[in-house]
Amino acid sequence: MADTVRANEQCSGLRVLVIDDDRAEAETHAEVLESIGCECRIATTGAEGLDVIRSGEVDVVLTDLVMHDVSGMRITEETKKFWPEVEVLVVTGHGSIDTAVEAMQKGAMTYLEKPVDANVLREQVRKAAEKQRVVRERTALKRQIDKHFGFEGIVGQSEQMQRVLDVLAQISATNATVLIEGESGTGKELVARAIHNNSPRRARPFVGLNCAALSESILESELFGHEKGAFTGADQMRRGRFEYAQHGTLFLDEVGDMPMSTQIKLLRVLEEREIVRVGSNEPIKVDVRVIAATNRNLEELVREKRFREDLYFRLNVVRITLPPLRARPDDIPLLIDHFLRKFSDAYGKTIHGLTPQARSALYRYSWPGNVRELRNCIESMVVTSTGGVLDVEDIPPYISVARATPARPQITGPAAGTEPPGSLVPGGSDVARPSDKSARPLLPEGFEQIRPGMSLEEAERLMIKNTLLMTNGNREEAAKLLKIGERTLYRKIQKYNLR
Repeated sequence: MADTVRANEQCSGLRVLVIDDDRAEAETHAEVLESIGCECRIATTGAEGLDVIRSGEVDVVLTDLVMHDVSGMRITEETKKFWPEVEVLVVTGHGSIDTAVEAMQKGAMTYLEKPVDANVLREQVRKAAEKQRVVRERTALKRQIDKHFGFEGIVGQSEQMQRVLDVLAQISATNATVLIEGESGTGKELVARAIHNNSPRRARPFVGLNCAALSESILESELFGHEKGAFTGADQMRRGRFEYAQHGTLFLDEVGDMPMSTQIKLLRVLEEREIVRVGSNEPIKVDVRVIAATNRNLEELVREKRFREDLYFRLNVVRITLPPLRARPDDIPLLIDHFLRKFSDAYGKTIHGLTPQARSALYRYSWPGNVRELRNCIESMVVTSTGGVLDVEDIPPYISVARATPARPQITGPAAGTEPPGSLVPGGSDVARPSDKSARPLLPEGFEQIRPGMSLEEAERLMIKNTLLMTNGNREEAAKLLKIGERTLYRKIQKYNLR
């Protein structure tokens, strides 16, 4: 009896997708699995099932082998292609056993013969849940602290990053709530994952949620879950991110954009360690470590009465401030080499390095998008490269434009216009420096100058258009340069019909 209870606990919250073009049969299978705590979703066509699988919100797939549009064989192949860790169980008629065996060869865990026995179905799904648990634990055991950089994936030898790594080493093993501050692209989620991966919770889920990307009502449902019938469209009970992160870590990104009403409810969860689903009165105990992140000044928001002071103090148990990339230029060569190796391997290319001129140009650039922008830049250079050494011509055009403008403002480390320390970037660059009066910006195609006599509306349209051109269409970076919110920028893009 105790073993059965433990097995059912393992299935609690397990996300199962049931695919069958016979709705009645699909509903029967779902009811059987819901009795042991699974969260089931039904798809009555293979195409619908593939859409759900590609969304990544599935732990186990139970699919009929023979369907009218997409076969269970294809479902198996696509599932393993997108999410190798998702277990697939195929249901087959007596005459299709050979095909079911072939599906297992393509990655299915097992097959069940029609009519499916309810007890056999429960047992196989329990085995799938146990298999996933073992895989997660093995993966967690393989993770170890990177001896060169301090934490796996966090690259940096500058004094600023070493201070950050020292703090991470001290707090990771605790359950303390952490607030991570820093500009967009500085690696806040990477740091949050490093804390989780080096904590006792490493074998449990790491669940992230961007608080700025959702409306108030949807955000509360995402955080706390909802009951069936709680609002229009709530056709089934849904667990929230707090429940999904049980015994693990919940990462709340852009927490400064959270609505005030949701802030009150979050504060209660942090204090009481329990949540209440939307549409319910029953509290549910949760054991979750919360890591919050923001690119905004929360103290200023508190003064402006736009962020609750009590929530700020509750989140700010340990505060980590990530420096922008322009403030730690010593790390730029290190990051370039790190991303060069990463993307050379990912795309199967043999890239021996960068020319001194290309390195020097990238070193001088101010990187308003921080590490994320540098990462995207190196990936673009690797993808489009035709030779074994990357040169200035391989640098994306928008960086070429900015390279001819005054670069890094006040920084710690080498002054703007000097080479990085050591022999990583030899001198003698042929790239125009800010002091070179002959340097002329290379404006991107379609760039238009703002002219006297224009209306304010037309000038605004051109300003947004030009900024989007300079950032190669990156809305996040464009919004930052224009000093407006991303949602405001999106509305203006729609208003001016900019594409």
